[in-house]
Amino acid sequence: GRYVVSKGLDADKDQSYVLWGLTQESLKRSIFPMGGFHKKDIRQMALDRGFENLALKSESYEICFIPDNDYRGFLKRRVEGLEERVNGGDFVNMKGEVMGKHQGYPFYTVGQRKGLEIATGTPMYVTRIIPETNTVVLGEVEDLNEQRMVVGKTNFQKWEPWTGKREALTKIRYKDPGTMSTLELVDDEVHVIFHAPVSAIAPGQSAVFYDGDDLIGGGMIRRAVFAEESMV
Repeated sequence: GRYVVSKGLDADKDQSYVLWGLTQESLKRSIFPMGGFHKKDIRQMALDRGFENLALKSESYEICFIPDNDYRGFLKRRVEGLEERVNGGDFVNMKGEVMGKHQGYPFYTVGQRKGLEIATGTPMYVTRIIPETNTVVLGEVEDLNEQRMVVGKTNFQKWEPWTGKREALTKIRYKDPGTMSTLELVDDEVHVIFHAPVSAIAPGQSAVFYDGDDLIGGGMIRRAVFAEESMV
């Protein structure tokens, strides 16, 4: 048999999305004692036992090691000379036409709308980031929709490596409810074809695969595969 992580009872606080990297060796030594409770019940237990500070502690929603939620500032502080190296790249539209200058590709993410500091007649979103040329591609909201992606650095829990194609629910971000998809294991990558378009596939984010409430496994999104491109 294989050790498998399943979703927690409290759907709003479920952490299975970030546990895809746990190996069988790690899982056989792991327990998750709070998976069968809602967070409000855990808070009440803490209060009943005199841990008032813990029970009444405010919720945390941001990146824990960036308390001001300013990840641009974090990168600037941690990577010496970053601004000088990347400042002044091009914003281009979906046709490749230059629309303006940006602050550097590390400071943007696919799906971002705010903070672009560029004036257009319609809301614009980051649709692609091309690090090799320090280019940020902008498009309208429908330009974020894609149906294919390649996932690497994979780890599997419920399934062992397989041949052929299998179906699973795939999540591409923590709060994503998931979309049914077809998975094909090709060498060390998973080629994913979604059964419906998904918005803002962001390289570097986790892609996590589910069979019902059970975690099949996951990996890191290497790239979205655009309509004109091949999966290989």
